[in-house]
Amino acid sequence: MRYPGWKAVSARRSATVAFVQRRMLHQARYGCYPPASGIEEGSEEFTVLNPATGESLCKVTCASEKVVGAAIDKAQSVYASGIWSKSSAIHRSKVLSNLARALEVRIPEFAKIETLQTGRTIREMNAQLGRLPEWLDYFAALLRTNQAFVAPTQGKLLNYVQRVPLGVVAQITPFNHPLLIAVKKIAPALAAGNSVVVKPSELAPITVLEFAKLAESVGVPHGVLTVLPGYGPTTGKAIVTNPHVRKVDITAGTQTGRTLGSLVGANLAAFTAELGGKAPIVVFNDADLASAVNGAAFAAFVASGQTCVSGTRIIVQNEIYDNFMDSFVRKTESIRRRMGDPMNPKSTMGTVISLHHLERIEGMIKRRRSQGTIVTGGKSMDGISELDGFDFSRGSFFPPTIVADITSEDELWKEEVFGPVIVVRRFSSEAEGVALANDCKYGLGAGIWTSDLSRAHRVAADIETGLCWVNTHHRNDPSSPWGGMKESGIGRENGLEAFEAYSQSKSTIVNIATAEETRQTDDWFSDETDETAGRRYG
Repeated sequence: MRYPGWKAVSARRSATVAFVQRRMLHQARYGCYPPASGIEEGSEEFTVLNPATGESLCKVTCASEKVVGAAIDKAQSVYASGIWSKSSAIHRSKVLSNLARALEVRIPEFAKIETLQTGRTIREMNAQLGRLPEWLDYFAALLRTNQAFVAPTQGKLLNYVQRVPLGVVAQITPFNHPLLIAVKKIAPALAAGNSVVVKPSELAPITVLEFAKLAESVGVPHGVLTVLPGYGPTTGKAIVTNPHVRKVDITAGTQTGRTLGSLVGANLAAFTAELGGKAPIVVFNDADLASAVNGAAFAAFVASGQTCVSGTRIIVQNEIYDNFMDSFVRKTESIRRRMGDPMNPKSTMGTVISLHHLERIEGMIKRRRSQGTIVTGGKSMDGISELDGFDFSRGSFFPPTIVADITSEDELWKEEVFGPVIVVRRFSSEAEGVALANDCKYGLGAGIWTSDLSRAHRVAADIETGLCWVNTHHRNDPSSPWGGMKESGIGRENGLEAFEAYSQSKSTIVNIATAEETRQTDDWFSDETDETAGRRYG
């Protein structure tokens, strides 16, 4: 017989079990990794919250300026020792392959942690993290196949050119794809032989810290991969201004990129920056309607719109506009109805990262000009999920939102929202569609939907972005360069370009002439008056 209040007790027990299960996935407290030796890490700390529930996941101690200095000194010492930097390409390749296999085993666990710390749905995180070993495997393979070359130098000289590491390199990674973006940067940096220092976002650092431990367990030498959690203005600044750091690679907002770029430049270090975006999705009259609607929805609302290539400006040609909008609104409202607990595999879309970001999104929508019309969404979510009864008021949930009739002067058209909010515009001619697509200070990604092969290539060539998808969106591969134009950053991730950006060329020039010939040709200050004597120069 059930006693009064059994439901409340049962609910508390379920919550307790869930809490314990989540605790088993990660530690209750973190600091830098490897742990600081003989140095007080500092008193400043932050709490990592689950944005779906507001619950505390763990406490993290920030790396103080003193800890940062000591950690980078250690990374430089390890680099100079040659234990990794001068190890053979084959050895580094084997270690990266081992790391890929070890990561495969941990993916289900890491996916759950990513959902807990970002509010992204478990469906998304399983799919995304399932591909991460590909980056490690790609750069492991690149080490086995990339070759030095002999330059065609004049004279009896052998000039061979090799790629050598830079030294200590630093990476600043964001909250939206915590482990994906970290691995995209770490893999080529380790492959090239560098010592790597990573500062993860204070909003989502857990998986990067756990990955560093995993890397060391499979053969990455102690001190080669260091993770220093903390805030950008303190920990981040101490890292990027350290004179031992020879390259800084960041994924962040454009203003952060400008600020850090100026600091990095003072040390004459290399700089790669993947920054903001405001991707246009251009839908032509001849596009397959169902595919275009599905593709635009994926571009706009995957990761709750928190990607730099999020399709936030949907530009639709006149003849198809009304039909497109009817279908697109139905698709968007269907996504909204099926939102629920991010841990539910059937949930379609998760939260934004924090209440602060939620308020920022709402503020941008409220500041829109009078002609902007909210077609669907537009307000933060509360109440109970139709899917599974999850209480949206506990977290930072914002529905997929469509705003129409926005002008090019509106903030929602010009600025990155970094949330599930898109604007829609009509266009008539191809030239107008391209002009609207390029009417933006950013230039990271773009999408084109058309069945006209010639138009697809023509428009792709005219759109000013580093990435352009045709009849698809957000496709990514370790071999495919990833980066932006205009205010979307400098440099590229992925592929041979990334490996070369984490290394530098070194020419070794060997005189292969005989000693007799060298005596005749290379004595520049010869006593001989003959004009041909000592003529070697350069």
